[in-house]
Amino acid sequence: MTGALLPRLHPLGEAALVCELPPPATLAQQQQIWALAAEAVRWHGVREVLPGMNNLSLLFDPEQIDGVELEMQVLSAWPQLAAATVEGRRIEIPVIYGGESGPDLADVAAHTKLTPAEVVRRHSEGDYVVYLLGFLPGFAFMGGLAPELATPRRAAPRVAVPTGSVGIGGEQTGIYPLVSPGGWNLIGRTSVPMFDPTAEAPTLLRPGDRVRFVAERVEL
Repeated sequence: MTGALLPRLHPLGEAALVCELPPPATLAQQQQIWALAAEAVRWHGVREVLPGMNNLSLLFDPEQIDGVELEMQVLSAWPQLAAATVEGRRIEIPVIYGGESGPDLADVAAHTKLTPAEVVRRHSEGDYVVYLLGFLPGFAFMGGLAPELATPRRAAPRVAVPTGSVGIGGEQTGIYPLVSPGGWNLIGRTSVPMFDPTAEAPTLLRPGDRVRFVAERVEL
């Protein structure tokens, strides 16, 4: 990673340091974040590492390490890191597109100037990578959405998005693991559980997994 752009560092309170990379979020940059996380979790005084989208939060014990010292450690380690290769699984997610399952498919089509059928085709042909889990237990933020499918979030978020809803929000796509408020454009729904708190592995998806959406049915 020699020559890679150094992250921007800033404190978050007295016991956390945030490392940020400039947009856009790419797989290469996310791999840099994963590499730093794998290294920093072993450092003296670092209590927890929290990878985010293009950023990493390091939670540390101020009695064991000073914030400025931790910043210097990050900047010193960064050029020597090798991008972390996460051996992700390949997972197919069956989706019913359109109709009651995807009430915003027509809106996405109108915004992108594509037909609903073409939106489905391009969305289901994408090769997506899970960058991180957040927002809700099991909610995967994925990169890989075709740029022409990018659609702004809804002006008025829904109070309750159904479990399993597949949506597009800006330049990302994702699956709602639980009923929750949400402003993403809903284009389909899956019956595959994303989160099961009773399971040994509660979340279906993990960072580094590669996801493919399979059109089980299309209701136009």
